[in-house]
Amino acid sequence: SLMVDVTGQTRKEKVILPSYFQGKKPNTIPNKKIEDPVAGKVSISSLATRQGLTSFHLIPPRVIFGVLKEGCTYVTTVIMKNVGVNFSRFRVKQPPPYTGLRVMYTPGPVAGLHVELEIEILAMVIGGKGTGGLEEVSYNIEILTETETLLLPVKANIL
Repeated sequence: SLMVDVTGQTRKEKVILPSYFQGKKPNTIPNKKIEDPVAGKVSISSLATRQGLTSFHLIPPRVIFGVLKEGCTYVTTVIMKNVGVNFSRFRVKQPPPYTGLRVMYTPGPVAGLHVELEIEILAMVIGGKGTGGLEEVSYNIEILTETETLLLPVKANIL
């Protein structure tokens, strides 16, 4: 019980559960469930447990490029691992051109394995007026899956 400690005494402070026990992941937005009127509802046990089993993890969960030289292009790889039991599809919502970011990947289902996303940034200064020679680029790349939207934070400082 969460009300008592290991000695059987009543707890004085509230127990804070980790996010994986609470059933939510950081930097994710759950998609709204849309009923398919054609498919209907099937009560087979293997399909009944399917909901919530397709999930992806990003390794690393955020990308920090550090200090970049203006005019150069930099690339890093993020692994998107399927930790669910079924294959799942995804697509990446490309960042706007003014960020200098681009995501390169091979579309298609991810069946129990992983796929590599190459995050490319063209270091460019947009404003350039009195910034002290340093401009910060910060953007959340949206990865749309069948069950949720993953957010991949990307940060860089451009000299």
